[in-house]
Amino acid sequence: MQEILIISNYYPPEKGAAANRIEQLALKLHQNNYKVSVLCPLGNYPKGELFPEYKGKFWVTEKLQNITVKRLWIYPSVSKNIFKRTLSVLSFASVLFFYLLSKKTPNKVVVQSPPLLLSFVSVLVLSLMRKKIILNVSDLWPLAAIELKALKKDSFSHQVSLFFEQFIYSRASLILGQSNEIITHIHSIFPEKECHLYRNFPDHQTAEMHFETNLNEPIKLFYAGLLGVAQGVFELCKRIELQNLNIELHIFGDGAEKSQIEDLIRQNPKNKIFFHGMLERNMLHEKLQTFDIAIVPLKTRIYGSVPSKIFEYGALGFPILYFGGGEGESIVKENNLGWVAEVGNFESLNATLFEISKEGKDKIQTRRKQVFDCAENNFNLDFQIKVLIEKGVF
Repeated sequence: MQEILIISNYYPPEKGAAANRIEQLALKLHQNNYKVSVLCPLGNYPKGELFPEYKGKFWVTEKLQNITVKRLWIYPSVSKNIFKRTLSVLSFASVLFFYLLSKKTPNKVVVQSPPLLLSFVSVLVLSLMRKKIILNVSDLWPLAAIELKALKKDSFSHQVSLFFEQFIYSRASLILGQSNEIITHIHSIFPEKECHLYRNFPDHQTAEMHFETNLNEPIKLFYAGLLGVAQGVFELCKRIELQNLNIELHIFGDGAEKSQIEDLIRQNPKNKIFFHGMLERNMLHEKLQTFDIAIVPLKTRIYGSVPSKIFEYGALGFPILYFGGGEGESIVKENNLGWVAEVGNFESLNATLFEISKEGKDKIQTRRKQVFDCAENNFNLDFQIKVLIEKGVF
């Protein structure tokens, strides 16, 4: 049985697309007869504080669904202060650096990027040890940070990030890109680099839902996920217009914007927006059986980013209202998964919501089978993994 190590900044029981993505990769490699281990920090995300079971510990080794998970110390933080966030990543990267130098590791290693500092440290050590480095790029940093205004163009931090980016691309044995835009960007820097498209598909076999529909209730639009800067859910709540529509907006999740969203809802009880907090994945899916449409927003168009919620909710059979632009918009349109509103344009969003309300709840139900079948045929994680294995990626 071949061994493979995955290095990631996130892993369950942490929440969010990044943790889910790495867990799915680990489980599918295990199902295909790989001995998989994961190196990650002590669980702390998205609250930015250590989970109770990890407090007071420097490292923990666990066995989760046949995956060996080794958790190392981190100074946790989700502060908006870039220096605190950098310190948090640096703390784990420093411990990881000495761990990789001192411990025996498999010859094949998957390195998740971003965070750039973490992937830089990992690739630096692993390249010196002549390991096969499979770089899994889910977002383009620092480009995404510039577009989100989290980083100033041509600043010292930007220049350092560009150096890290080019270093990890150059030293990686091959690269997995979560979108075609990511691969195009990498080839613009290193035209000969071996790259493969690796979408963040869910495990469709466990995804089918049994919906409970009440046609006498309003259309239930929902967002479930991280409440961070990139998603822009707080601004969505401020500018969405539902008062005269047969639509409600329900929000599930946690993150930096949580308190702002809660305050806004308390101050505007007639806006038909409801907040439910963060639920465990199984509980969330059970709750969503009475809901109708998933909204997938981004604050701005981020080159290279394709929200995994498109694939996740497609696999569950939910029509999607996409409000994020870029390659994700093309995927929703080409697969007829739902509706698209121009990213950042709330007039376009509210006009789309008006059309959805006018269409009615009964017609929305007929879309579900079409969406589910499309996802089953086109967003198949097992097939994707097997093709990559056949190509010698892993």
